[in-house]
Amino acid sequence: MTSPAYGLFPAADFMVTMGYRADSATIPQARWFFREETIAVPAHGRPIEGLDPRLSATEALLGWNALTLPGSARDYPDLVWIGSPELIEQAWIDAKGENLRFAGGLTGFSLTPRLESNRSYYNADSTDFFAQRELRLRGKTEGGRFVARSIWPADFRLDPDAAFKPIAATPEAIRAFVRSEPRGGAQSNFTTQVIWQRDADSRRHRAGSPLLGIMLNGAQGDDDEAHGGHFGLFTGRVGSQGQMHDWLMANFYTLETESEKGIIAAMLPLECYLADLNGGQAWYRPSCLLVATLRDERTALHLSSALARVFNQFYRHQFAYHHAAANCTGICISTLRTIGWRVPSLGPSSWLKAIAGLPVVAATTGSLSKGKAIFDYLTEDQTRLFPAIAFEQAGADLLRLLKGSATRQLTPYEELLRQDVEEIMLVRIPQLPSDRAWGDCPVASVDEYRQRLPKDPAKQQIVPVDPRHFPSGLKDPSAPDKKPLRSDYAVAAYAALAVLIGGFLLRFMSHRRRGKRERVLEQRDD
Repeated sequence: MTSPAYGLFPAADFMVTMGYRADSATIPQARWFFREETIAVPAHGRPIEGLDPRLSATEALLGWNALTLPGSARDYPDLVWIGSPELIEQAWIDAKGENLRFAGGLTGFSLTPRLESNRSYYNADSTDFFAQRELRLRGKTEGGRFVARSIWPADFRLDPDAAFKPIAATPEAIRAFVRSEPRGGAQSNFTTQVIWQRDADSRRHRAGSPLLGIMLNGAQGDDDEAHGGHFGLFTGRVGSQGQMHDWLMANFYTLETESEKGIIAAMLPLECYLADLNGGQAWYRPSCLLVATLRDERTALHLSSALARVFNQFYRHQFAYHHAAANCTGICISTLRTIGWRVPSLGPSSWLKAIAGLPVVAATTGSLSKGKAIFDYLTEDQTRLFPAIAFEQAGADLLRLLKGSATRQLTPYEELLRQDVEEIMLVRIPQLPSDRAWGDCPVASVDEYRQRLPKDPAKQQIVPVDPRHFPSGLKDPSAPDKKPLRSDYAVAAYAALAVLIGGFLLRFMSHRRRGKRERVLEQRDD
């Protein structure tokens, strides 16, 4: 058995509570978001990240990084969202999905209710899948039955005998793996592939090794706003038998709306991130992970501390989620770059298309906001915009660092990565069977996104969501005003251009009328 943990931190160092009961060590904004949720908070005396309310999120992270050597600060996250207070390991459900057998005996089995806004859910196919394997479940006991909130297949673990299949240190090679299976691997088997190793004995030291990694979730099959997929970073340790359920995932998600699946932006165990019955990513799309095992925890610990700091600033509304300028990918890539891993920029898709697209889209749709959105998408760094591009660029860059083929001078953090990484693995996690449509690999460009959309707008599947009303009393008075977007400047430029053109036309018409009047007067004089 592996000692319980939340990422790099022992679970024994945390207290399980409800958000509304958490003590003042957890910032009030975070407590509010999880007021009705089960969370784990650091026990008294455990170090947590500091917070200077006078600094912006970027300034705070830059300042902390400049003063902190990787590994010197063992800061615990303010909270870990675990969803449920009880945990059962080494369990099996029967063929009908009615009973649960585990070391403690036999008990009735049921599921946490489907959220009314969640359009798909667990079905008979799910039972067939889970009845064939050992399970790990989070939930709670009610009326003599165990009510599961998350169901994690115990055989979803790193394969100790995974084949060593090196790949080129290029984004194209990473993309080839992601797209090598039909529908992005949605209906494929769970697989592990070692693509780089320091030496042939690296796998022998894998158990217990610290790690950091990158998560790429695919496109959903029933949401035409989710073809881009999702992106995140995680840290943890390899379990004694390759277990990965307790790796700590950083899931950045908008706080401004209520997710139809109940998702809240948080640091949470991988089993909850992927297998929560309502919000788990694996229920509605396939995933690929890049896992880097380490000989020393310092780079992973530094990343974990940085992400915890960013979350605190996020909950305080020091910055806002934006689907182009600060989405899940952009926040993660900016964090990596700030602490010293300079993931290469691919640059914007097309300024020319953006300049032409804003007025065209605004005119054809009758929506200025949609015109501005396409401008922001087309002018954003593609590495910060598209989960697939970020996964490819970061993965290929790490391979180049380790193979000694990077052409830039390495930062101190990159040099530590070069020294510490023992193995790199690519892991494919299939979509869990349910009544939801099968997902696919994520798109990697605006053009590819458009190709996925049904031509008839009436056939496009858009999931409506309600706004989340954040209490005014919790708004941080030091939170900065929202920065103007590139599209705001573009609209101002178009407006200024319209005024100039309008002024020129008025002057031209006035001059023309005056000339015409003068010619008429001349003709009368004649």
